[in-house]
Amino acid sequence: MDRVNQILQHHMYRECLAQIRKFEQERIFCGHDMSHFLDVARLAHLFNLEEGLKIDREKIYAAALLHDVGRHIQYMDGTPHQEAGVPLAAKILEECGFEEDEQEEILAAVLSHRDKNVREEKNLAGIIYRADKMSRACYGCAARDMCDWDDTKKNLTLEF
Repeated sequence: MDRVNQILQHHMYRECLAQIRKFEQERIFCGHDMSHFLDVARLAHLFNLEEGLKIDREKIYAAALLHDVGRHIQYMDGTPHQEAGVPLAAKILEECGFEEDEQEEILAAVLSHRDKNVREEKNLAGIIYRADKMSRACYGCAARDMCDWDDTKKNLTLEF
């Protein structure tokens, strides 16, 4: 997990997280913070194990840590964060020693983590999508009644 720990310490990653934190300071709904990223990583790793996919744990954690890295850009100019995050994630992954084929797989997961068409895929993109959606604890959220998510999208029961 050396390269994942390099992501955590990467100057660009830390700056992106600081910007996201600033924009979400007053947010009452689900946040995009380290708790969310680690929930996504751990759920995705669980899916990987349960489904026998044999995806490298370091790639799972890298994708989970980076999937919302462009969120602050969306707050600033409206660019969808999954698109804004790809060039940021690419630079971070390269500087943290990920090989080109690993980068491509991780970047595809970052780009498609909001694309329901990958939901059932048995690959990194599929497990990151599912983990991201299932990571939200709507059943215990104080802002649940104010949330604009349709009840069919909310996690109102615990599954994992």
